[in-house]
Amino acid sequence: MDVAAKVTSKGQVTVPKDVRRALGIEEGDTVIFHVEGNRALMERTPGFLDLAGSLKVPAAKRNVAWDEVVRRSRAARVTRQR
Repeated sequence: MDVAAKVTSKGQVTVPKDVRRALGIEEGDTVIFHVEGNRALMERTPGFLDLAGSLKVPAAKRNVAWDEVVRRSRAARVTRQR
């Protein structure tokens, strides 16, 4: 999809509706620009819930109560500092 937009005197660009729809961008969302040479790529910043499942958790650490996760993390930090 190629869509043109005009830059205002303040350097602002309105993201066209078709592009917002294609990227799932809604009012209040944040976007990121990646500049590569003379090109810029824009993407929607993922929301917190969009990140669910993006990290692999070792089997031994799954289904552990949050208090236990904090306890283990603190214990590991103390061990590393010694």
